[in-house]
Amino acid sequence: MTKTEKTDWKSMAVRSGVCLAAGLTGWAVASRWPTVSTAAYMVAYLAGAWDLAREVWTDLLRLRFDTHFLMLLVVPGSVAVGAFGEAALLLFLFSASAAMEHYASGRTRREIDALLRRAPKSARLLVDGSESVVPVDALKAGDTVRVTAGELVPVDLKLVSGQSACDESMLTGESDSVPKAPGDDALGGTLNLWGVVEGRVLRPAADSALQRILRLIDSAQHLKAPSERFTDRFGSGYTAVVLALCLAVFLFGWQVQGLPPFFSEAIRPSAFYRAMTLLVVLSPCALVLSVPSAILSAIAAGARSGILFRGGAAIENLAGITVVAMDKTGTLTEGELRVVAVEPIEGSETDLFAAAASLARISNHPVSRSLAREADQRGVPVEPVTDSGTVAGRGVHGLWRGARHHLGNRAFLAQTSQEYSTPLPNPPGTTTETWLAGPGLRGRILLQDTLRSSAKDVVSRLRSHGLHTVMLTGDREEAAQRIHEESGIDEARSGLKPEDKVTAIRKYQEKGHRVAMIGDGVNDAPCLVAADVGVAMGSRGSDAAIEQAEVVLMHDRLENFLHARELSERARRIIRQNIAVSLGTIGIMTMLTLALPRVPLSLGVAAHEGSTVLVVLNSLRLLFARRHTGGTQPSSTFQPR
Repeated sequence: MTKTEKTDWKSMAVRSGVCLAAGLTGWAVASRWPTVSTAAYMVAYLAGAWDLAREVWTDLLRLRFDTHFLMLLVVPGSVAVGAFGEAALLLFLFSASAAMEHYASGRTRREIDALLRRAPKSARLLVDGSESVVPVDALKAGDTVRVTAGELVPVDLKLVSGQSACDESMLTGESDSVPKAPGDDALGGTLNLWGVVEGRVLRPAADSALQRILRLIDSAQHLKAPSERFTDRFGSGYTAVVLALCLAVFLFGWQVQGLPPFFSEAIRPSAFYRAMTLLVVLSPCALVLSVPSAILSAIAAGARSGILFRGGAAIENLAGITVVAMDKTGTLTEGELRVVAVEPIEGSETDLFAAAASLARISNHPVSRSLAREADQRGVPVEPVTDSGTVAGRGVHGLWRGARHHLGNRAFLAQTSQEYSTPLPNPPGTTTETWLAGPGLRGRILLQDTLRSSAKDVVSRLRSHGLHTVMLTGDREEAAQRIHEESGIDEARSGLKPEDKVTAIRKYQEKGHRVAMIGDGVNDAPCLVAADVGVAMGSRGSDAAIEQAEVVLMHDRLENFLHARELSERARRIIRQNIAVSLGTIGIMTMLTLALPRVPLSLGVAAHEGSTVLVVLNSLRLLFARRHTGGTQPSSTFQPR
């Protein structure tokens, strides 16, 4: 968000706050100090109408008229008939909603810029054996670059020498590190964990995997049209009809009754009086408030439960989804490897885990970090490891309790001349194993990215509501299949790149389905934008996912998605009720005003103000209704097409 955008939404919010404070002051002192009340209301009108008046003025210069123009006309009309508080309430709700929407829309480019800043800026170029640091943009296909341990891979490479492992979770969602050897591809933007590798540039920086994700985000933003409020569809047509009808009624009465003195008492039964009554009953205050008042209440109710809705589009769209797509790592699963078994072959389980945890603390490998975290949770004391060393991509070794011990994969431990006939985890790929060997101590530790405790129940409830659930993950087929079976999800697709996830979502949309995507990683950001509703896990989710999502589950609780959808459904029902009330009131009062010889202006104001109050009170029910996410009748049914 730029500095100007921050200033705009903050100033709009301040003006909205001034409108509310001044309006409440005017209402509170109206009976005792009418002069002070009038002054307070004037301040409220000035602050609340500032942005609305600027918008209407801009439209007028372009010869465009919409319902906002009628809203502005209603302010002096309401003042003329003594409805000061109604005018202030209308302007406050409009200005508050406008400030919030301006804030949300101004942040859409923030994380794209952050990703660009995070991307590698330089690379180690090798020319005739000599190394020089050059800008990433200067690299061209065929160049040879070197990447040391702990550095980001600058561009997409084909490795020609060295061995290592890369953390590709940011781009692919793969939970484990991926071993790299000559002949393998290393993607730009991924982290080189261990050894020094050299590779040949496959394509320029502008075409790297990271840059493709950025372009996917940008293109998906343009493909998704902004949500239109129902009242905006009236536009200039409704405004023109209202003004024309009021003018016609005035001119007809003028011709039939004759023109009275403009400020005389005779004006009350005159054509102008009827035209004023018609303008009041046709002014769409309740209609215009029917959507934003419900949206504001739903946003407040969601925030109270740790659900952040980014504007009204998410609330309006979430109720209509038929497919719920979910990432695996960090969404359906905990996103962290956890120890599921300690299997000693020689020695005790306690010593095996203590030795492994101590050796793990000298490494930054994801498996080592998981072992160290598990040791902290179990209260295993830290024991010193001396004379330690690392073998890139294989494991670590050091003196523990005075003896040499090794921690790593099977290939690494095979170098210690031990026999490892223990079978691989079954099925392969679903569990990560690490081995430890030393004098009188040998065995393995199994780790898994475990299913969230709430995932199975959430999937079951989504299916009971008639929603089709699908897992989209970049992880291996074996790991995806395990989570598929444990969670009970309808469908699982594995080995997907970010563009593959976007393609899968668009195929559902082409079949007429509306898709909600739940994710937490940078690689999920493009499909969060491409989906009809993007939902991010807020606690551990990446900045890219959070910024591109329309709904953020702030407490990292997957079950809050059920509450978010329930809020969306109730908000949609209330919006429809509000629109029915507002349009019904306008229709009935318009027919009475045109059909009867004289409808008191006070009756028109009462109907107009009463429908507005009723709409607002109906919307406030969202704030006080009890949360319920139990089983209900299916609200929609997935039909494969």
